[in-house]
Amino acid sequence: MSTPLNKTTRLIVSIITILFVSATSAGSLGISLQHTVIGKPLILDSLRYQTSARETFSISRLSYLLSEFELQSTAGNWLALPNSIQWIDAKKHRTQILLDSIPEGGFKAIRFNLGLNEVVNHSDPNLYAAKHPLNPSLNNLHWNWQTGYIFLALEGTYRQSNGQLSGYVYHFANDPQRTTITLTLPKNITANAALDIDFDIAALLNAPVPISFLKDGASTHSREDDPIPQALKRNLPGAFQIKRIRTTTPIEADARPQPIDLPAAPTPYPFKLSSRLPIPSLPLDNPLIVERIELGRRLFHDSQLSIDNTIACASCHQESHALSDPAATSAGVNGQFSRRHSMPLFNLAWKDSFFWDGRAHSLREQALIPIEDSREMGESLDHVIEKLTADPDYPTLFSNAFGSGAITSQTIGLAIENFLLSLTSYDSKFDQAMSGKAQLNSSEQRGLELFMTEFEPRSRQYGADCFHCHGGALLTDNRFHDNGLEATSDLGLFEVTRNPLDANKFSTPSLRNIALTAPYMHDGRFQTLEEVVEHYSSGVTSRATLDPNLAKHPTAGLQLSAQDKAALVDFLKTLSDPRFVQN
Repeated sequence: MSTPLNKTTRLIVSIITILFVSATSAGSLGISLQHTVIGKPLILDSLRYQTSARETFSISRLSYLLSEFELQSTAGNWLALPNSIQWIDAKKHRTQILLDSIPEGGFKAIRFNLGLNEVVNHSDPNLYAAKHPLNPSLNNLHWNWQTGYIFLALEGTYRQSNGQLSGYVYHFANDPQRTTITLTLPKNITANAALDIDFDIAALLNAPVPISFLKDGASTHSREDDPIPQALKRNLPGAFQIKRIRTTTPIEADARPQPIDLPAAPTPYPFKLSSRLPIPSLPLDNPLIVERIELGRRLFHDSQLSIDNTIACASCHQESHALSDPAATSAGVNGQFSRRHSMPLFNLAWKDSFFWDGRAHSLREQALIPIEDSREMGESLDHVIEKLTADPDYPTLFSNAFGSGAITSQTIGLAIENFLLSLTSYDSKFDQAMSGKAQLNSSEQRGLELFMTEFEPRSRQYGADCFHCHGGALLTDNRFHDNGLEATSDLGLFEVTRNPLDANKFSTPSLRNIALTAPYMHDGRFQTLEEVVEHYSSGVTSRATLDPNLAKHPTAGLQLSAQDKAALVDFLKTLSDPRFVQN
């Protein structure tokens, strides 16, 4: 069983990455999970598969947790393998497992659990290191603050009898659902072998207990006595099978990134976060230091970064609005306006892609793009470097932050990245209520219940289903979703990936400080929280790319009562963090 990190490690400046595939010189077992449907490789988001009830469906998400791997020796003894919790995700191509500490000898079978034992399932998720398979910011499989992990998330769309597309969401979870998979090997293996294991989704849905989206239900959250998770549990053992045995060679770990151009005596910055937040993955090559953060702060507020010296980063990311813009689009140079609404800037240490369409993969990259955007700052980086070099203060500031003292596009990006990573928000009325330091009123409490409850009439649950995309302590899954807005020429993630299945998908913003960051959505189309809630209650547009968690709702929407809509808005207002805005 993996042991979570001690709480005293939470305030370190740089967190050592725990590699998913670690180094080993001998005694290892490689496992490759191959996701299939009736023996053929799974193609995500392809509406081509059929259940035994002849319902056509697609799969958009397949994500699950495996644990407690054991090998059976030829003598019949079972050997438990250490540190064997694994997170598998089809969309992220996270399908490879390397188990080490394999002793000499022969083995004839392997077994593991889909799911976690009770102790691990209910451990504090915020104590796991950034790259640990159980870090909730990494896997997006933790329910919320109390109730453990989703063991298996299977989501997608299916075609109803009238031809209309609808969504299904199967979240297989809770302690009784932990399922042991035992596989007899076609021949004995020794250390440094590799197994290809098929996980057939058709078998999971069809045998021995056939599951029908129309007859049995299109969603489950594994409540007690729900027949859908019971059927999945019965089907799981037969869905896995050994496909092939191979031999492997030891795998070397990637070298740990080294800090870039640190000054001689840097001052470590004490990165602050709540015990309710998961540990972030801070960049090892750009550790947080006071000198670099202060330089980044100065650059963020400096209008010299624009061509006419009128626009700074802070012009479009205003402190009083949680570092967002109260305008739908932001005013740039020469009377032009940004294409999209300026996103708020906080808790960026937990993100791995930036902008509404995810086109930047680091903050240092993101920070430079607005400078050269003709609609925003309209300047060239070469000219910015000239202006900063000629400034009486910047040469000293860069020498304090970088060993070389060089003023380059790289050092500008690293400094702004350092500053942005230091911006954390976690002290709202809601956080205080969760810690017992404040109390929600009746309407706010009702809003919280609606927020955290699924809409699943089959099990008599009539919540607002907000938590699927905005759950956890960050109040975002930091993924991309089509949330059913009326479409425009802006196709979001598609413009980066060119994949038609990514059309109308945009990054999910955090709901922290949401009352301060109006207007809302990527184009600022909604002026109030009431309009946002009304969209999800009655205004969602159905289409092939609509997120399954929304597509499973009735065509007319949730149709929340006026009182419940007001309660949701009241709850959302408890997410504001005065400390963050004031500081």
